Amino acid sequence: MLKPPATQLNQNPVIIKCLALLLLITVTIYNSPADAKKCLYINSYHPGYEWSDRLANGLRRELKGRCELKQYHMDTKRNTSERYKKQAGLTARKLILDWKPDVVIASDDNASKYVIKPYFKNHSIPFVFCGINWTVDAYGYPYRNATGMVEVAPIKELFNKVENIIGKPASVFYLGVNVLTERKNLARFKIEARKRKIKLTSGLAKTSSEWLKYYQQAQNYDFVVIGGNAGLQDWDYSYMSSQIKKLTKKLSVTIQGWMVSYAIFGLTKIPEEQGEWAARVALYILDGANPGDIPIVSNRKWDIWVNERLLKRTDIVIPHSIIRKAKKVQ
Repeated sequence: MLKPPATQLNQNPVIIKCLALLLLITVTIYNSPADAKKCLYINSYHPGYEWSDRLANGLRRELKGRCELKQYHMDTKRNTSERYKKQAGLTARKLILDWKPDVVIASDDNASKYVIKPYFKNHSIPFVFCGINWTVDAYGYPYRNATGMVEVAPIKELFNKVENIIGKPASVFYLGVNVLTERKNLARFKIEARKRKIKLTSGLAKTSSEWLKYYQQAQNYDFVVIGGNAGLQDWDYSYMSSQIKKLTKKLSVTIQGWMVSYAIFGLTKIPEEQGEWAARVALYILDGANPGDIPIVSNRKWDIWVNERLLKRTDIVIPHSIIRKAKKVQ
């Protein structure tokens, strides 16, 4: 069979359009087979927020090549008004009903509060939640169509480590931000402090300058717990780090992985654990499992951190048994 000259092929717009269409169809079929399952990931927060970014990385690794993945970010950490959160929930609802995913994975509290509970409780679409802090009671789980992983922090273990480092404390200052997650964490720290007969004082900041004032005040206590900083729009890493170095006198500890740069010691959750578990359960559901038959579980893994740069600013001595096991803040 005679082949058209290359010049004829390059100049014929009909041939070019046909070849382009054929290539598009071929690529689409290769990447999205007709029987491909659809997975939707709803993130309560925004890209760039370290916790949810790392959770999503674990999720994507497990789902890669196993289903078509679409993501929606509610962005309710930076936008905290009730009106905004409800609108984000409505947008997610419309996306779910229009796209009709085979399974929905939802991370952190607001996805459950503003999407799953009001619109999809006991719905035909299955859901896997993760990152809900401490308890699911506020959302009425379990549902017939949902299961998930509850996010618990190693508060008891953290207090034990503090006693190993400085002896039995009499007082502690909890420093966080005035957002839902921090208020829930603070409530748990109060319970543990009460059990140990430790006086707890708290400050939930609304600005970075207020945060630094609380941090300076916290140096009058036996140790300080550093909560998250998400929600402080004016946070500047270089400035805050330099001020913390100047002010630090007492042991500072955190349970938040992205805050170890601002604390001497950390015992932190591993967000990838949540994403990987949620993805594996989603795949199990795609294979025919009933989400209502899968037990709700809690996370089980922790990282130990020591910030030697801040430690050197104090007279605190951390036992070698802890230093040896800890990751070092770079």
